[in-house]
Amino acid sequence: MRIIVLMGSPNRQGSTGILVKHFKKGAEEAGHSVEVIDVCHGDIHPCTGCVKCGYEGPCVWKDDVEIIRQKLLSSDMVVFATPLYYYGMSAQLKTVIDRFCAYNSSLNSRRLKSALLTVAWNADDWTFDALEAHYKTLVRYIRFEDCGMVLGYGCGTPGMTERSGYPEEAYQAGLHI
Repeated sequence: MRIIVLMGSPNRQGSTGILVKHFKKGAEEAGHSVEVIDVCHGDIHPCTGCVKCGYEGPCVWKDDVEIIRQKLLSSDMVVFATPLYYYGMSAQLKTVIDRFCAYNSSLNSRRLKSALLTVAWNADDWTFDALEAHYKTLVRYIRFEDCGMVLGYGCGTPGMTERSGYPEEAYQAGLHI
């Protein structure tokens, strides 16, 4: 299986990256191909709502989203990886997802598998409610096949994350896709 991870953390050495590294290791050990795309440090512009794409054509922006588009449309799975920022995904990851509208039908017809990897400083039981709802709505709308979520409660620093059970949970998620 070809897996694309959309890495939505601007901190390349942070807690989200730790989960991605462990997920990737597990998935590759299971025989899958995994490519991590850093959506925070690329040339990516926000959707302007101009609809010149006609929801299935070229976008007016000529940026790195075209590369992401090609990779997603030739993959079997997408993994959304993000730190929790004010109870949602990072703006950088959201920007890429908003641009899905330019290839919505093609993406929808692919029936990709999907997963969510996320971390937060907060450890309250409601911490991920809004992000989970958003992810589940995205899965439903684009007809992804949800393969699960790793919700890293109390992962405010890389050290906290490394000492938690979440890296192993991410590894197991990759291993058992």
